[in-house]
Amino acid sequence: MRLDKFLKVSRLIKRRTLAKEVCDQGRITVNGHVAKAGTNVSVGDELVVRFGQKLVTVKVEAIKDTTRKEEASMMYKVIKEEPVATAE
Repeated sequence: MRLDKFLKVSRLIKRRTLAKEVCDQGRITVNGHVAKAGTNVSVGDELVVRFGQKLVTVKVEAIKDTTRKEEASMMYKVIKEEPVATAE
């Protein structure tokens, strides 16, 4: 499944166009490599997403084309959340 679609279906990011923009800005890595929107994501992959001043690391648990809101969080497991180090 495409990375931008996974982010939307899993509800990590609300809209697919926003997910694509975040990918294009280089704010997402898949298994340690900067990923584009079209990067294929599979079960077991580790994603690091930069949301503003926060880094969220998640592991892909399941791939589904569609999901209900209650089940969306079952598609991934949050490994860690940490603040982004700012250079001052």
